[in-house]
Amino acid sequence: MKPADQIIAESIDYLVSHYEEAPGLDYLANRAGYEATYFQKLFKDKVGLSPRQLIGFMHMKQAGELLGRGSTTLAAAYEAGLSGNGRLHDLCVTCAGMTPGNMARRGKGLVIAYGLYAAHIGTILIAKTPIGVCYLGFLMEESANECMARMTHNWPLAEFIRDDTAIAGEGQQILDIWRGKDGAGTKLPLDLYGTNFQLQIWQALLRIPAGHTVTYQGLAAHTGRPKASRAVGNAVGANPVALLIPCHRVIRATGIIDNYGWGSPRKKLLLGLESA
Repeated sequence: MKPADQIIAESIDYLVSHYEEAPGLDYLANRAGYEATYFQKLFKDKVGLSPRQLIGFMHMKQAGELLGRGSTTLAAAYEAGLSGNGRLHDLCVTCAGMTPGNMARRGKGLVIAYGLYAAHIGTILIAKTPIGVCYLGFLMEESANECMARMTHNWPLAEFIRDDTAIAGEGQQILDIWRGKDGAGTKLPLDLYGTNFQLQIWQALLRIPAGHTVTYQGLAAHTGRPKASRAVGNAVGANPVALLIPCHRVIRATGIIDNYGWGSPRKKLLLGLESA
């Protein structure tokens, strides 16, 4: 029998791919190998919502429908985050830039450990160097192929070693940070490489609290480039550690929830869970 966390993660990944079909409780429970009433309780205990409620969130079109109190300016979002514990913030993360030499060598000589981690938000792929976490992505269409393709594209000459156990600690810490827990002062190291502009945008994203969204225009204005919304969007899209750096909290000025590298259904799921 699979562990409960893996069952829930697989169920979440299935809903991300098939939510438009509105699968019923009996079908989901049978697929998971559980009786319907037990599966409903397990799902709600792990996720915080019933499968039907989660499907409802994922059918919503705009962030305003998901979030009871959204923000369009970073200043307002930051102020709210400072007084609450439901934020993913830079106090929990320390960034160590990957050396330009490593990137120029396309990872040659670099050993990257990676693995899959089953969570109540779905299955995530985490990769790390000896310095820190360098990549985080979600399954797409219930497959890790897209994650692997993107990760290996970044470092085509690196040596990749699969070890699910090796990344389990980082997986738990990532979820704790996402839930707003500070890990008793223990910071999660990241090993990232980007331009100065990208790093500036990623640092700004780290400070957006859960339950809030900002627009690309607002993010551009806050970083002193009010006319650079497109460049800001590109930097947001280049984020190599999804969820941890919360690019899913950036939306269009219209409130439409799209433009997410891991698909708009996953973005709706994350915003829905945060709003709940």
